[in-house]
Amino acid sequence: MSTSYATDLNDDQWELIFPFFPSPKSGGRPREVSRRAIINAIFYVTATGCAWHLLPHDFPKWKTVYHYFRQWHLDGIWTVIHDQLARWERGAQGHQASPSAASLDSQSVKTATPAAVCVGIDGGKLIKGRKRHILVDTLGLILMVVVTAANVSDPQGARLIFSRLQQWPERMTRLVRIWVDGTYAGKAFMEWTMDTYRWILETIKRSDTMKGFVVLPKRWVVERTFGWLNWSRRLSKDYEILPETSETFIYIAMIRVLVRRLA
Repeated sequence: MSTSYATDLNDDQWELIFPFFPSPKSGGRPREVSRRAIINAIFYVTATGCAWHLLPHDFPKWKTVYHYFRQWHLDGIWTVIHDQLARWERGAQGHQASPSAASLDSQSVKTATPAAVCVGIDGGKLIKGRKRHILVDTLGLILMVVVTAANVSDPQGARLIFSRLQQWPERMTRLVRIWVDGTYAGKAFMEWTMDTYRWILETIKRSDTMKGFVVLPKRWVVERTFGWLNWSRRLSKDYEILPETSETFIYIAMIRVLVRRLA
């Protein structure tokens, strides 16, 4: 299969991920579009930020593409693919599958549709929209993402991340230490984290004498991850009605990063 767009999967990349997608069900009308064409269309939307109905005509019909995007979201396919690619990448870099340390941070972004739910105002950054809370390993690979209204505090978002991590125990079998910035530094929250999960929150603060952009030890990896997400124009703002859809696009953006590294 030849590629038409820079976002299309090459043959090696497709061989890497196609086993994760369910085969057509037996019986009924045969599938008329290929799974690879559908994935290429979803990657195109993620990278370019175009609306679903503005997909170029050489892709499958946009309603078909969106149907599979949503179905694979509901079935958890995207997170399964992301997690396996992340494990392979950690192995390729000489790390064990589960990390022992991680970095936690958040990013507030504007929402772009009046129909969006779970929207608030980040009083510190004066942004009306949503907040992306992400936990990453020492390579910057995402362990968990939770999207909330922008008025949700960082410690509140961290509690949501930690709670959801319990649903994916394989991601935290070795986790001991989490690097955070000063917004997570409350004594009560740090003690709660230790008592509940046995994780140490270590604060990496910016010096009051520092001016301009400064790379902070340990925590720079999470800032780099936000930079990777900015490569996907669909994530330049939050264009989704539901925060769960925003989370899915974040995982898809990271899948694109990982398949290009691994194949």
